[in-house]
Amino acid sequence: MSTIDDVTALAAAHGLDLVPGSADLNEAGLDYRVVMADDIAGRRWVLRVPRRPDVSAGMAAEARIHDLVSPVLAADGVAVPDWQVCEPDLIAYPALPGAPGLTLTDDGKPEWHMDPASPGYAERLGRLLARLHAINRQQAEAAGVDVRTPDEVRTSWAEDIARVHDEFTVAPALSEAWQAWLEDDPCWPRQTVMTHGEIYPAHVLFDESGAITGVLDWTTARVDDPARDLAAQYGAAGEEMLHAAIDAYAAAGGHVHPGLAAQARHLWDASPIGYALYALTTRREADLAAAAATLNPEA
Repeated sequence: MSTIDDVTALAAAHGLDLVPGSADLNEAGLDYRVVMADDIAGRRWVLRVPRRPDVSAGMAAEARIHDLVSPVLAADGVAVPDWQVCEPDLIAYPALPGAPGLTLTDDGKPEWHMDPASPGYAERLGRLLARLHAINRQQAEAAGVDVRTPDEVRTSWAEDIARVHDEFTVAPALSEAWQAWLEDDPCWPRQTVMTHGEIYPAHVLFDESGAITGVLDWTTARVDDPARDLAAQYGAAGEEMLHAAIDAYAAAGGHVHPGLAAQARHLWDASPIGYALYALTTRREADLAAAAATLNPEA
């Protein structure tokens, strides 16, 4: 299921009457193919088609997350997807207001529609995360959201690192850095919070003034390390704007433990672990080869 016609036909089978020629296909996502199309009333729709069966298995959990975070973020004028179709072969929802801050060109190159190093974005991101992270563990548990304690967060990373070592050759410098990270007590959180997990400008929608209007793709959201929502800010904008976002986060009521900034940096540097685990899920030769090259670049 990879062409626009295939996806729009699937949408029609689920009751959506879309206008021929209005659809655009986005193949950039690792988990979903995405098509944007207009219905006959002129309303824009987002159609998400899972790439693998394991993606479909997580749909119910993501829907519960939407129900939990939607009213919280709406208080600040930030929308999340409202799934009108949620079936194993298709998710469909009305497009949210605004446009993403980052997209990919047809040849896979990043195309920025905002400045990730903007102080204004850092401030808005910090406020958004303070609002999201204020959702407490009890609320998340009651909503059926995955909850991890601080000890479970650290243990999970240790297990992921061990699995990557079992499956790939890892450069000694990377292995040593990961071990030092696991042993660096101050950087690990004392409390866990409701997190998005992949919050960066490709998943954030903006209006023409730069205000955040929506947040997409809650697939990896759970109660976890607060720094996971700041790692991409460090990766895209650097140290100064990471601290600017943390300052705004603190001013809006977010809890800042002493190692938060260091943990955000560690998590960004640990991105090869996440890609390696993804490659082990897909088992595609191209993914495995790319992961191997990242883990052992001198090979």
